[in-house]
Amino acid sequence: MNSTIVVPEEVSAGEPHAQARMRLLVSCPDRPGIVAAVSRFLSDADANIISLNQHSTDPAGGTFFLRVEFALPPERREGFAERFGLTVADHFGMTWRWWDAAQRKRVAVLVSKHDHCLVDLLYRWQRSELDADVVLVASNHPDSRHTVEAAGVPYHHVPVHRDDKPAAEAKLLELLDGECDMVVLARYMQILSSEFLDRVGVPVINIHHSFLPAFAGAGPYEQAKQRGVKLVGATAHYVTEELDAGPIIEQDVVRVSHADDVPTLIRLGAEVERAVLARAVQWHCQDRVLRHRNSTVVF
Repeated sequence: MNSTIVVPEEVSAGEPHAQARMRLLVSCPDRPGIVAAVSRFLSDADANIISLNQHSTDPAGGTFFLRVEFALPPERREGFAERFGLTVADHFGMTWRWWDAAQRKRVAVLVSKHDHCLVDLLYRWQRSELDADVVLVASNHPDSRHTVEAAGVPYHHVPVHRDDKPAAEAKLLELLDGECDMVVLARYMQILSSEFLDRVGVPVINIHHSFLPAFAGAGPYEQAKQRGVKLVGATAHYVTEELDAGPIIEQDVVRVSHADDVPTLIRLGAEVERAVLARAVQWHCQDRVLRHRNSTVVF
């Protein structure tokens, strides 16, 4: 059993009449009675279910996924997670986590020279269209400093030298430690080591300028042009040790033709990249994504 609960101080302590809007995500072996047990537990705690989504990979021996959003009275919060673990989660062998929707996730962005995805995220954040806060940006190039600092976000230039990449990763880990709940690679054109991924301690989401698994690696638009494709796309996925092969969160495509040259493909692809990454980040921040092996369930 795994569990996490996050309740911000301003909600848990200072507002005695506030209704905490909580999210519960569950995965476990499928069997009858899971929804009933969770609903009964919430009802007994005087919680009011706002939304409930569920999915089973196979009702006969598959994996069951559940996302519940609910309002919880303040007087019922103490010991809530512990009671759920003992009375429901342990019984069904659940992997589960909680999050208080009032606490916005902290996003750190890594970027190289291409800034279209970074600028889009900053724009959405400034317009309150992103259920998260961009808390820092780090880059192996100085190019985006003015844009980022003009938005009021700290900018860190961390050069990556080919003969000493571990030093750059160590600096990044120092910057990220305790400062964020997720890392977004907004066209960060460096391969992160397995040691970095093990130590960073939070999910890492990447935008790949290709409709994976097609044209993985470098130069996907050049590859696409050579193959004469009629669609180019983008893929947002969680980062794993295997390059461009992590669980996919979101994908989209745009139609192209034989008359489009590589710069046109890149321009059209950049539009898709922005939208795909924004949706993936938003869904993750809203706790709508559950990982299952090397895939995801997105509610």
